[in-house]
Amino acid sequence: MGKQVRITDTILRDAHQSQAATRMRIEDMLPACEVLDKMGYWSLECWGGATFDSCMRFLNEDPWERLRTLKKAMPNTPLQMLLRGQNLLGYKHYADDVVEAFCKKSIENGIDVVRIFDALNDPRNVAAAAKYVKEYGGTCEIAFSYTTSPVHSIDYFVKLAEEMVKIGADVICIKDMANLLLPFDAYKLVKKLKENLDVPIHLHTHNTSGTGDMTYLMAIQAGVDIVDCALSPLANGTSNPTTEALVATLQGTEYDTGLDLTKLSEAAAHFRKVADKLKADGILDPKVLSVDTNALLYQVPGGMLSNLISQHKQANALDKYYDVLAEVPRVRKDFGYPPLVTPSSQIVGTQAVFNILSGERYKVFPKESKAVLRGEYGRLPGEVNEEVRKKAIGDDEVITCRPADLLEPELDKIKEECKDVAKCEEDVLSYALFPQVARKFFDIRDGRVAAPDQTSATKKETAAQTASTSDGVRVLYVQDVSK
Repeated sequence: MGKQVRITDTILRDAHQSQAATRMRIEDMLPACEVLDKMGYWSLECWGGATFDSCMRFLNEDPWERLRTLKKAMPNTPLQMLLRGQNLLGYKHYADDVVEAFCKKSIENGIDVVRIFDALNDPRNVAAAAKYVKEYGGTCEIAFSYTTSPVHSIDYFVKLAEEMVKIGADVICIKDMANLLLPFDAYKLVKKLKENLDVPIHLHTHNTSGTGDMTYLMAIQAGVDIVDCALSPLANGTSNPTTEALVATLQGTEYDTGLDLTKLSEAAAHFRKVADKLKADGILDPKVLSVDTNALLYQVPGGMLSNLISQHKQANALDKYYDVLAEVPRVRKDFGYPPLVTPSSQIVGTQAVFNILSGERYKVFPKESKAVLRGEYGRLPGEVNEEVRKKAIGDDEVITCRPADLLEPELDKIKEECKDVAKCEEDVLSYALFPQVARKFFDIRDGRVAAPDQTSATKKETAAQTASTSDGVRVLYVQDVSK
């Protein structure tokens, strides 16, 4: 028995994060909001992920103001965000009082659905966010990061999803950030989840390796409830499969989405102009639109692949690119098979670069590698290579509790620290996540310093920072634009 498939459109978040380094502005979104709001989507993903950082850092926009503006423009459609569990939208664990305040304010400012995930799939790292999202009236969608390894079986994911439902998931999301979930595996996984769970199943994939549309079709036949798509001007490649193509495919069948292709075409016409502008500004690189099957071989998300190339160019080591790609799965195995998603993708990728460019495996450990091996990010899915761990952290004790249990409440301290610049609770939270970026943004917003020249600010900035080690190996911390 089939049923209507619902669609979450990612055009306002993941689509431009995956293809244009999250540089779409609010003024590029607003003209399409009226038609988007009448579409009948299950939700519109428009916030979270890298949008928060990017708004302040590159676009001189207040992320909270963006959210309120979008809510006002689209009152009839649930707005969705992506939240990295205890990391919120930053890159480290925050204390529970910050997590509570952030979830509360996100919902107050207009978010309806919060997709919560943890890079290591450690349920303890999503529990606090899930609790507060529900407490403040949001829909709690908990995602597991899909990956393949000797420990990641279908039964592993079903058991994980069952734990997530106990934590409070209203919806379970399969988050296939690197487009590794192949069509027949998608069928088996969705079928098993539907047999074992009573909550809706939401599937998120990309088209990095070219299999996304087939994966959706098989998952739909297995009973998936909701899928993530992007309107055509910013779809495919490292982005998500195309909304219009799936709507047309399902039209007139038992799975019909009920969406109107004419209205979708109207919205797409607007975003085609936006995509052209992003291309003209040098922000949207056409190479992100092509299929890269290396994602299937090395499990490296698309955004990370392109950044690895630029890394090697800068280090004059392009001849070592494939050596590094081959090293990534070896490091991943030694580190206990973490899924490759922010921030673990950057950590494993950077370690692989060090291993190859320094000429000796594990001669150098960045502090993030040590933190993962010490358990600061949570429980690793598989067995860690103890020799590598000892080399990295010596006799340090490995953390086995929920990492956030070791953090003292910090919201009052943060309020005190930024009281000279923060005008409201939202400002305090922006500062909590990105202190330097927020302070600089507040100074511009409040007229204490002049805004940078926007024409140069919108030109393509490099998405990675050069980092030097003591022995002169230059690498970059990869910013994984696929997530």
